[in-house]
Amino acid sequence: MPTDPKADSLEALDGIRRRIDALDQEIQERINERAKLAQDVGMMKTAQNSTADFYRPEREAQVLREVVARNDGPLKDSEMVRLFREIMSACLAQQEPLKVGYLGPEGTFTQGAVLKHFGHSVRSLPLPSIAEVFSEVQVGAADFGVVPIENSTEGTVNHTLDMFLSSPLKICGEVELRIRQHLMGLMDSLEDIKRVCTHQQSLAQCRVWLAEYLPEVDLVPVASNAEGARRARDEKGTAAVAGRAASEVYGLNLLVTDIEDKSDNTTRFLIIGRDLFEASGNDKTTLMVSTHHTDSSGKLYHLLEPLAQNDISMTRIESRPSRRRKWEYVFFIDIEGHPSEPHVKTALEQLETVASLYRVLGSYPRGVL
Repeated sequence: MPTDPKADSLEALDGIRRRIDALDQEIQERINERAKLAQDVGMMKTAQNSTADFYRPEREAQVLREVVARNDGPLKDSEMVRLFREIMSACLAQQEPLKVGYLGPEGTFTQGAVLKHFGHSVRSLPLPSIAEVFSEVQVGAADFGVVPIENSTEGTVNHTLDMFLSSPLKICGEVELRIRQHLMGLMDSLEDIKRVCTHQQSLAQCRVWLAEYLPEVDLVPVASNAEGARRARDEKGTAAVAGRAASEVYGLNLLVTDIEDKSDNTTRFLIIGRDLFEASGNDKTTLMVSTHHTDSSGKLYHLLEPLAQNDISMTRIESRPSRRRKWEYVFFIDIEGHPSEPHVKTALEQLETVASLYRVLGSYPRGVL
């Protein structure tokens, strides 16, 4: 008897669906098993009386690196990392969700960095300024904070660096976020746009596109991209440049997507907290140092010499006014490694002897995807 190809295809499809259902059940059971183990870990740590004590960035980084190492596809490494981060976020939140302050309001790229690094099971606290983020973490109202530190197009966020001059907080982690800038508003046509409101950084990142396509439009810098989106919602003729999340929060049409001038436009954010953490096996350390205030030459050379002598790779250096006396500067230096590693420990001990100001701002895992 001849077979029915359509019936055979439907039967095969039904078989695949039954396998998917069985896998879904197994995945769900395994996730709950993991959650119960996380509960056990939390119970062992309750004596420390702090939600932040349950979060270990070095342990999380190690887990995510293993996820990448064993991933054979077809899902991309970035997708696997995102899924596992959400699982860890949900498991951690069983005790009490982490409270994470960020430069708000809701709908900013910094909020996107919070969700990428901590997952969606944290309690996000939008704050009006970088200074407020530091303050809320310092007094314990937030467990951690997320602040921008540099953009691949526009460079360093100096206000964040300057906060470390007076704050005792530590750097606990970093996260890079690909920045996609979109033009949005309530109008349907570019011809109806009278002004564009957005953060100065976004204006700078899109200056070529704006000059070419909206040459007659007023460009208005505001405190945040989300503030620009709010004005676009409330003001006739106003458009905004912001991320997709802002269009969803404020109910705006996406008029043109991806208008940033550089296709690899990326912002790096720092995770700030009150404690230093152990090594994860692939770490960075950020230092704040200054030279003695003398007229001798080669002062910066003498600061950096211990790093070179101990084969320490320096990945970034920035200078800022020290605020102690005029024309005196503080250097912010990123190096590879953790102070627990012998060659890093030796280099830092030598550097401390030649510096007038020396402080380890933090040692933290290198960002994972």
